[in-house]
This record gives sequence, structure tokens and C-alpha cells, in this order.
Amino acid sequence: MYARACCESRWRGVPDSRTSTSKPDQGDSDVSSTKDNTSGRSGTGTATALPVSRLRPAYQQVADQLRELILDGSLAPGDRLPPEGEIGGNFGVSRSTVREALRVLASQGLVKTVRGTTGGTFVSHIEPDQISDFLEAGIGLMSGSAALPLSAILEARELLEVPATAIAAERREQRHLDALHAAMEREKRSRGRSMKFQEHRHFHGIIMEATGNGLLTMMTQPVFHVLRTRFLNADSPAEFWAQVDDQHGQITDLLEAGDGAAASAAMRDHLRYIRDAYREN
Repeated sequence: MYARACCESRWRGVPDSRTSTSKPDQGDSDVSSTKDNTSGRSGTGTATALPVSRLRPAYQQVADQLRELILDGSLAPGDRLPPEGEIGGNFGVSRSTVREALRVLASQGLVKTVRGTTGGTFVSHIEPDQISDFLEAGIGLMSGSAALPLSAILEARELLEVPATAIAAERREQRHLDALHAAMEREKRSRGRSMKFQEHRHFHGIIMEATGNGLLTMMTQPVFHVLRTRFLNADSPAEFWAQVDDQHGQITDLLEAGDGAAASAAMRDHLRYIRDAYREN
């Protein structure tokens, strides 16, 4: 059954190609400057049109509105979207425009198409790893640019991890403490920057997990991945790792003691030590 009832009253037509001077199958030409195109036509009645921006093609406007329905929960994971023709009728655009809009949503991981007699276009079930991967790709592409310098990434990491460490001190369980001790032992025994950084990242990931807040993990993992690439290209002497080991031990002891204020202060000192090491390289 299509996800229709919850959304029909919310279709907002883009300029109606049926009243436009443009041909209906020309995709982006659905966006027109004709006066009659100030209202769309819905299969259940007249829809309220959005103001038309000539800089945003029709397929993008349709994609934006469908994305809004997905993000606000009107279209839930697993819901099957109506056929392209029906969506086009509700928005007042051609099938080719709808098809292009769905491609945009698919590229963002919001919908997927299943072929066959029981197929169709469905709202995706998003997994935490997918969100982290998407953030990692964006941060990675922007890192080092004027829009997102390394200093901004390091600052964001501190803003996330320092208060999170205080929360972890209150909520951590014995399994988290055991995992932290195991990660520290592996880090001390590991050889090479890649293996050491892997355990270093794992140590910080355990603390995020101990907060019980999955969003913190999703937000910090991409930052770890981006910094890993930067860090592996830098020189890191044995003295650096010895200091990191000591700092990890101190943080773990304070988490075990349940001292959130001291643990977060120790984490701040630790991250600033790492920040200075990045800057030196």
C-alpha cells in the first residue's frame, strides 16, 4: 500500500507544466515564468504552490519537498512512494522531473528502488554507520579548506568530547572500563602509527559509547576518521605516544572513580596536547 494518506494534503505543487508554455516532458523546463504557474494541481484538490526560484530547477524543488516529508516523519522508513505519474500529478510536473528528483534522493540514501512485481521506490532504513559515512565524506572533502580548516575540526572535537567525558563518568558500566583498559594495553603493544592511532581512536570511541548517546558516536566517528588521515602523514615520535598512554590512563582512572569534572578536564588537556602536535606538523 502506498504512503499516500499521510501526505496528500501536504503536496505543494511546483509550477504546473500543464498550464505552462513549456512541454511537459522537458524535465527542468517545468519551471516557468508564466503567470498561470503560481499554483499546482493535486490529485486530491488544489495544492498551494511555493514561490518559484529560477535558480532551482523543478526536479530539485520536488526533491526538497519529498525530503521534507521524509525528514519530518510523514514518510516513514519502509514506506512505498506512489508511482512517478501520481507524484507528478500531485506536484504538477512531468514524470521525467519526478524521476530526476528520486535520483537525487537516492544519491542521498533517502530512498531506494526495488525492481519486480512487488517493487517500487521505498523510503530507506538509515543505519548509524550510513550517517557517519555521509558526514565523514563531507568533512573529508572540506577539511583543510578555508571553509573547514583543521583548527575548526579540532575545536569541534573538543566541544563534543570534553562534556561527553563528564557524562560518561556518570553512566559508564564495568564493561566500558574493561574495554578501556584493553584498548590501552593494545595501544602500548602496537607498532606503527596506523595501529596505534586505531587503538587511540577506539579508546575515545568507547568513552562516547559509555555516554549512552548514540548521536555522539555518530558525530565523533567521522571526525576521528578524517583526523586519522591527517595524523598518519605526520611525524609522531615515541615520546608523543608515551604521553598519550599516560593521559589515557589518567582519564580511565577518573572515569572509574566517577569524577566527571576531573575526567572532562583531563580530556581537555589531552585533546589540546594532541591539537598542539597536529599544529607542529
